[in-house]
Amino acid sequence: MSLKSIILLSGGLDSVVALGAYKDEYGIELALTFDYGQKSVKYEIESSQKICKFYNIKHKVIKLDWLKEITNTALVSDSEIPVSSLGTNESAKQVWVPNRNGLFLNIAASFADSYNYNYIIFGANKDEGQTFPDNTETFREKISKVFESSTLVKPKVIAPLINFSKDDIVKIALEHNVPLELVWSCYNNTSKHCGVCESCVHLKNALRHNNADKYLDILFGE
Repeated sequence: MSLKSIILLSGGLDSVVALGAYKDEYGIELALTFDYGQKSVKYEIESSQKICKFYNIKHKVIKLDWLKEITNTALVSDSEIPVSSLGTNESAKQVWVPNRNGLFLNIAASFADSYNYNYIIFGANKDEGQTFPDNTETFREKISKVFESSTLVKPKVIAPLINFSKDDIVKIALEHNVPLELVWSCYNNTSKHCGVCESCVHLKNALRHNNADKYLDILFGE
């Protein structure tokens, strides 16, 4: 029996590379993008739509207005996105969304249960796992275990990039010809990546370390 999978797709580096590099291995057919009032939602949706068209998979946007109402950090609220302070617990708290990956994966599990998807894929990675508990292997194992009893299909949660750094992930992207020019990783609502939020700094550094400077002009206007 062929594999059939669903992926959480924000349009950011990690989820896009997880799709591009592992689409065939896991038979990814559907991507879910979530609108919870985040500042960058317009660009995340546009990026995800382009990526799904590029890889010829189905795309669905799910609105979660109530999540915006209970999220008080800079990712959603009127306060400014903080300038990057890479890898600190304080910087993570400033852009935290309550139970975000837990919620998104549970919604994906409902789709998996209804449409018989074998796997749910998300873009957890080594760097963000240092400060975001929902990007860790412990989290992945536990939530995958939950779906064994909360669903009939029992989909497994897979995070194929969980042991890779951002540098590694850009390297994988280049090896698999992932269209990095379509990525949207910025936390802000700007026409180009702002270049100073934590997500932007991670991406800029990883592109430079992989001699992929051509994407700096496309994404950041540098």
